[in-house]
Amino acid sequence: MLTTTLIAGFVLGGTYALVAMGLTIQYGIARTMNLAYGETIIAAAFGAYLIHNTLGVSPILGLVLLAPAGFAFSWIVYGLLMRPLVRRSKGGAALEIDSILATFGLLFVIQGVMLVGFGGNYISYSYMNFGVDIFGATVAANRLLAFVLALVIGGGLYLLLTRTRWGTALRAVSVAPESAPLVGIDADRAARFGFALGGALAACGGVVVSMYQTFTASSGVIFTMKALIVVIMGGVGNLAGALSAGLILGLVETFVASYVSPGLTLAAVYLIFLAILLWRPTGLFGKARR
Repeated sequence: MLTTTLIAGFVLGGTYALVAMGLTIQYGIARTMNLAYGETIIAAAFGAYLIHNTLGVSPILGLVLLAPAGFAFSWIVYGLLMRPLVRRSKGGAALEIDSILATFGLLFVIQGVMLVGFGGNYISYSYMNFGVDIFGATVAANRLLAFVLALVIGGGLYLLLTRTRWGTALRAVSVAPESAPLVGIDADRAARFGFALGGALAACGGVVVSMYQTFTASSGVIFTMKALIVVIMGGVGNLAGALSAGLILGLVETFVASYVSPGLTLAAVYLIFLAILLWRPTGLFGKARR
């Protein structure tokens, strides 16, 4: 029982970490709060569902199509919606407020399109739905694959951002956007790329979620809320913090649901969230922002 609960917690936590990494990149680099982030996740989940059920293509191969689609969609959204706000607000708190209002409206647009196309019913599909024995515990193969994908994608992103030149440039914009142009970095282009990269990660998260969870056109707000909690708990803009906080959140939810009561999972999450904020107001790995 304990082994099964631990594995389930890591699977859920890995999914939360992957989902939150995209949002923390968008906010950390582009300095915009995207409330439509969860809708991008659900749109990708529906995309994986369609690809699997209509074409018979594995959702893993679907990532090859959906991740670039998420990148392109977010690239366009930044150019049409965010860039005018950035120019008008000139950064700071005004940009965060404007981006919240703008993406709040975008949330309902995307959600409305999905409701028209797919209705409001819960949707799922069967993919690798068989048991795998791990340390004496039986785990669904699709959940195990979801955890592996989360680790591979998240680890690959971390290495790219910390071991490559363009990753260093993105992190420089995140840390000191005003100083980045002094060393030849186009801060606006980096912000747009970071926002689009977050969209690609949201699409990856949607595919991972679709493999082992049911979802509806209105489920996006739940993932946005969970991603925000993970981002704030881990420290805004910090990938290692998002990974750690995602795993903590997944383990807390799973253990509370298994050993206490499923109805108390949300309360437990918020208690952990408040405790970390009281102890570390900037998050587990966060630093004061400029």
